[in-house]
This record gives sequence, C-alpha cells and structure tokens, in this order.
Amino acid sequence: MTKQETNIIAPTLATRRSPLYRRHLQYQAHFKQVGDNIVVDSYPNEGAINDEIEIAKSMGLCDLSTLDRTGFKGVGTPQWLASQSFKVPVLANTAEEQSSQSLLIKLSAQEILVLSDLLFLSEDVKRLYQKAVENHQSYDQQIYNLPRNDSHCWLAVTGINATELFSKLCAVDLRSHKFVQGAVAQTSLAKTNAIIIRHDLNKTPCFYILSDISGAEFLWDCLLDAMSEFHGAPVGLSALQTLASNQ
Repeated sequence: MTKQETNIIAPTLATRRSPLYRRHLQYQAHFKQVGDNIVVDSYPNEGAINDEIEIAKSMGLCDLSTLDRTGFKGVGTPQWLASQSFKVPVLANTAEEQSSQSLLIKLSAQEILVLSDLLFLSEDVKRLYQKAVENHQSYDQQIYNLPRNDSHCWLAVTGINATELFSKLCAVDLRSHKFVQGAVAQTSLAKTNAIIIRHDLNKTPCFYILSDISGAEFLWDCLLDAMSEFHGAPVGLSALQTLASNQ
C-alpha cells in the first residue's frame, strides 16, 4: 500500500512525533514508520483493520500530524506554483487535488497550503519546500516558505455522521450540499481557530482539520467527547489509506 516497508515502532524513539502521541499511548495504539514518518497504524480491537474501516465509514478521528505539509505566501505564489506544474485553485478557500494525490489549498490570493497524500507516494511537499528556498532570491515576485509541520496539527474526521458532529462544534454548515468536495472554511471549531477542508476518501466523507499545534490535545479531546453519542472512535492511518485506495 505504501512505497516502503512499514515496521511497528514506539513514537518516543522518533526525533519528531505527534503532539498527541501520549493520547495514542493511552489507547495502546500500534505505530508504524514509513520513511521518516511515524504514524498510528491502528488501535487494539477485535476485528483489527476491518473494524476500523467500518468505524471510519461511520465516524472516525485520525491523527495525521506527522505527515508532511508546508505553506507559501507572497504576491507571486500562485504563479510560481503553476510554473512548477501544479494545479492552483482559482478561488480562495478551495482545494485542488494534484495528480500525485497531494492537496493544494488556496487560503487567500497570496497564501497556499500543501498537504501530502495519505499513501506517502508523493514528494511534492519536500520538493516544493527546497525549490522555494532556491528560488526565493531570484524569483521576480518573491515567495516565502511557511513551514506548517510544527505550527499546525493535522486531524481527519471521517464518516457519514461527521456533519452531525460538526453541527455541535462549528457555526459553518458543513453538510454535503453546502460544503462540497474541495471546499475550505477558515473558522472556529470548539472555540479554536481551524482550517477545515472537505476531501472525501472515495465514497466516505472526510474533513481535514488544521489548527494551532499548541491546542492539539484540547481539540482532540473535544472531538472525541462530541462524537461519543455517535459511537465514533479514533482510527489509524491504515483505515484511511484503505478507504482512499478502494474504488
């Protein structure tokens, strides 16, 4: 499923870890390493991955905070990304999936966020970051790197009941007929500033959430508490990868 062999590993052995790793340890999560990333593979349950896939289809919460992401800002940013063969959204607060399955989000006329794909097949984030460093001084309209790995946590809420959860915590109407695939909201979620991106995993609704990393544990706890009435639960990355790869 991924381009490198994965191994079970303790998150405390990594140089970089999720701000939520203590929460995952409390849930006795199984971790795996893919490249430089350590992620939650799954949580203990009777049916293993099959159970987590079903949970994710109904209502799941996944921590993606160790996956690569970055940002760029400056008057020439959209033009520069287009020159790198990226599809840039025309309108602000929209997202465009790339052929590599990475995701490019236009937050404003001059600010772009780039998220890696779930299968670790793309090198877009690392390549763009290095290219921006090289081009910063020579490009006519300067662009500036906005590293997001350590500034924003990255969560995913999945499942057909996800919009019911958000109706309890967010003033924006995130129902499918109002908040379509590729829509982006910069709003307050559980009294925390957040970026919410609609990015379905084939037929399974999925909402990416990026928020200040210092509040990651608070936001995680709020989401888990709010989803308890819907029997939602944490799920590992393998469940999302399966949903994303199934046609």
